[in-house]
Amino acid sequence: MWRSCLRLWDEGRRLLNRPRGGLIASVGPGPNPRLQARAYAPLTGPGTEGAWNPGSLASRPLSLQVSWPSLLLPYHLGGGLREERKRFYQNVSITQGEGGFEINLDHRKLKTPQAKLFTVPSEALAIAVATEWDSQQDTIKFYTMHLTTLCNTSLDNPTQRNKDQLIRAAVKFLDTDTICYRVEEPETLVELQKNEWDPVIEWAEKRYGVEIGSSTSIMGPSIPARTQEVLISHLASYNMWALQGIEFVVTQLKSMVLTLGLIDLRLTVEQAVLLSRLEEEYQIQKWGNIEWAHDYELQELRARTAAGALFVHLCSESTTVKHKLLRE
Repeated sequence: MWRSCLRLWDEGRRLLNRPRGGLIASVGPGPNPRLQARAYAPLTGPGTEGAWNPGSLASRPLSLQVSWPSLLLPYHLGGGLREERKRFYQNVSITQGEGGFEINLDHRKLKTPQAKLFTVPSEALAIAVATEWDSQQDTIKFYTMHLTTLCNTSLDNPTQRNKDQLIRAAVKFLDTDTICYRVEEPETLVELQKNEWDPVIEWAEKRYGVEIGSSTSIMGPSIPARTQEVLISHLASYNMWALQGIEFVVTQLKSMVLTLGLIDLRLTVEQAVLLSRLEEEYQIQKWGNIEWAHDYELQELRARTAAGALFVHLCSESTTVKHKLLRE
């Protein structure tokens, strides 16, 4: 998963080569006035394209918080809302405040749909969100900004659910888990499900010491109460932000078991998505692919799943990204 983080940072460095500006991380007024701003600049020279180089961070004067109009962000309502607007900013910056790391577009501070200051708990997550904003071209496509959406949801909690409710909502997917429902025919699909899904279920049962199983009944498998209790206890070790990401991934994959495998690094994003679409992929191989529809849906699902998994890991990391600051 951290390789995904590095690839995200690499992509951010490449995007900074555009003339319109780049990511600038700065530290706002705080108890230590000696802290220097950090500019996230790409490396130059042969063989260094897209490389992450903490030593290239340049010192800048301490930035001041500017009381410009704030930007209110809309919620992203799944894949149904295709909201766009013209890009109105040049630079994306990160400011460290008392409550965490803030995102600025030029000098405008982002705010959530409920007008709360857009503040994230870790520098790594701030970099990822800033990269999302910096990667937008002439048009801002909000429906592609899954990390921003998850942050908005975590900050505003629009459904007003507490930690226990989030956990139980995720665990409830076990009752209808995609990989626990099996077909009885055709034989080729039965064998495919057994070969591809059974190893994941067996891993989860061994990893958490529970019983999950599978069923061909329309009612699905009977999940023991102890299994649910163990998974509830496991999810309780995550904070509220990470739980928002976990539920997001579960709803994408329609599977609690696949989500656990992904978050635990047992599966890659590509593997988890393929396993969640196993029957559909079987039908595509048999009847053919509608390129403009199936391919788009696959890439969208991969993007959402990857963003959710990355969000969970960035929110579970309590320490900030360490950088080497150059002295003047």
